[in-house]
Amino acid sequence: MIKKSIFLTFCVLFSAQILFAQSSWVTSRVKDSKDLVAVFFTSENKGFVAGDNGYLGVTNDGGRSWAKQTINSRENITEIYFRNDDNGYLVAGTDFFTTRDGGRNWQKTVIFNQNDFRGTTPEFLSIRFVDKKLGFVIGSVLKEFQGDMIVVDSFVMRTNDGGETWSRVNVPTKAELYHLDFANSSNGWIVGAGGVILTTMDSGLNWQLQKSGTTKDLYNVDFRDSRNGYIVGEEGVILRTENGGSFWETVKTNFPNTFLRVDFADDKNGWIVGKNGTILRSSDRGKTWVKQNSGSTEHLFGLYMSKKYGLAVGANGLILKYQK
Repeated sequence: MIKKSIFLTFCVLFSAQILFAQSSWVTSRVKDSKDLVAVFFTSENKGFVAGDNGYLGVTNDGGRSWAKQTINSRENITEIYFRNDDNGYLVAGTDFFTTRDGGRNWQKTVIFNQNDFRGTTPEFLSIRFVDKKLGFVIGSVLKEFQGDMIVVDSFVMRTNDGGETWSRVNVPTKAELYHLDFANSSNGWIVGAGGVILTTMDSGLNWQLQKSGTTKDLYNVDFRDSRNGYIVGEEGVILRTENGGSFWETVKTNFPNTFLRVDFADDKNGWIVGKNGTILRSSDRGKTWVKQNSGSTEHLFGLYMSKKYGLAVGANGLILKYQK
């Protein structure tokens, strides 16, 4: 009887793992776009996707249909962020856009003095607002060299008046910075090339390096609170911390693909997307990860997850909607 009970328990756990790993993603495409890189929803019905050549799409029916919006840019959009239903931001190479009417109209905004960057060009890659006044834009400073644009410095800008004025913040690295996240108005993190992790505990006035334990590029960071956070990057890198980054644990998996986005819908349940259609899911605070069937081998660049719904976006206009 004991052996039979153990066997039945094993079967139940094994079946649950199979069900957990099965695909819950429904595929669609935006036909008039190229690669989609960013996705953000302000409600269950209203959301935005964006990507190459200044493409911006909006949905008002939860992603069943998408309408193209025209903005004054041909740059590749790398991130969309809304701090509430009306006030949003998007960054696209050297272009910075704001909206005050929920994305119906977008205005290009200049937030730096080009004379401060003589011979070089700032590039925006990620944006976050902590509240209605405090916000950050990060990226890199580029310089032309033998016909190519190379990274010569990091780039961090800060506003404390809702974006009316911006000032550059010095950071202890010259690496390209890819993404940032804040847990509250004081505690924030930035990740970048070569395993760089920066943290602040004073609302972004000062930044310090944290030890990542890797030299791989780190592309995305997500913090649930001031202690629990996650980072993903090049060649299967997954990092997690339970103490605000004082120590970053490397999570080992059998998935070597480069990961580009990580997003937790709540304290326990998180997703990772990346190259070759890779989707991973965790239900134990990122300690272990199970691969889900995305139904695609195309790269997935963007991810937005909530408790009720989620979307991943990728190459050639690919959109995957998560269904519970």
